[in-house]
Amino acid sequence: MSDDLFSVQVMVASALPGDRDLLRKAVATARTPAELVEAENAEIGIRLLAANVDLLLIDAALGDRAIAQMVAAAREATKPPFTVLLTEPNKTTGAFPTDAIATKPVQFLDAKRFLENVSRVRRTCRALVLDDSSTMRSIVRKTLAATRFPFDVSEAAQGGEAIELACNVDFDIVFVDYNLPGFSGLETMAEIRRLKRDPAFVLITSTQDPAVEMRARSNGAAFLKKPFFPADIEAILCNYYGLRALNPQRT
Repeated sequence: MSDDLFSVQVMVASALPGDRDLLRKAVATARTPAELVEAENAEIGIRLLAANVDLLLIDAALGDRAIAQMVAAAREATKPPFTVLLTEPNKTTGAFPTDAIATKPVQFLDAKRFLENVSRVRRTCRALVLDDSSTMRSIVRKTLAATRFPFDVSEAAQGGEAIELACNVDFDIVFVDYNLPGFSGLETMAEIRRLKRDPAFVLITSTQDPAVEMRARSNGAAFLKKPFFPADIEAILCNYYGLRALNPQRT
């Protein structure tokens, strides 16, 4: 989707000037227009939350008390921001009070990639669900609708139909069945890319052949094995949005 009419207000709460500087530089060069608000502690962050923040990034190093105070203030905002706890790469995922948890970027390119991915949580995502089974399309559509992220979902029953849609719509993510009449799932992916489109792909299949997953991964696609559950799609969305986990208590 074009970012021309989309911008995001990001706040980073961290006591470390180097971390704030890294994200400031990433914001300045990000493809998605963004403005960064910086807070070196919870007191300043809570005061600045009135600035209509869309995305709140909290450094775990601030400590449990400061994190809890900021999250509580964010929940009470007129327009509550999406909250993300930034942790060290080797930090195991446990209970956390924010909407999501993510690994704190330490290099500029990592910070830029992370910011561009996580900014998507506030943008309506154009998704295409391609499957010759109307039941399967309905399952994926309903699962996406039940997430906390905004989706605009289109459907197609055949590869040719999906390719035609992709000529006119710049999809962000495409869920594509491996076994399709006409163009296969992998062939459809290749044709959509030939149109100079670059969505994230998720290949869905019920086949037991492990080579299919290998082919999906080698083609840069995520892999979803039937039967799957909402948690499986949520795991894929975590990666799409640059997150490690979503808080199951938040809706």
